[in-house]
Amino acid sequence: MFKKIGRLFVIKTRFEAFLIIYALALGAVERGSIYLTRFPGFGGKLLFLACTGAVFMAGGKMLDCLKFEQALARNEV
Repeated sequence: MFKKIGRLFVIKTRFEAFLIIYALALGAVERGSIYLTRFPGFGGKLLFLACTGAVFMAGGKMLDCLKFEQALARNEV
């Protein structure tokens, strides 16, 4: 039973990864806009960029890991 539930949390395709990256980006922009209103000026802009930059790093890592796992499944590594 736990294996079936655990499989729901495994990213298997690039499409699923892009959906998760999109959701992360929406949350990051929302949080960044809050930073812009709370910390006007240069500090708020830096925090906004940090939020969105984290999404780029996480998204790239997800896509790289998917590519590696698919190559490992085909025994190319």
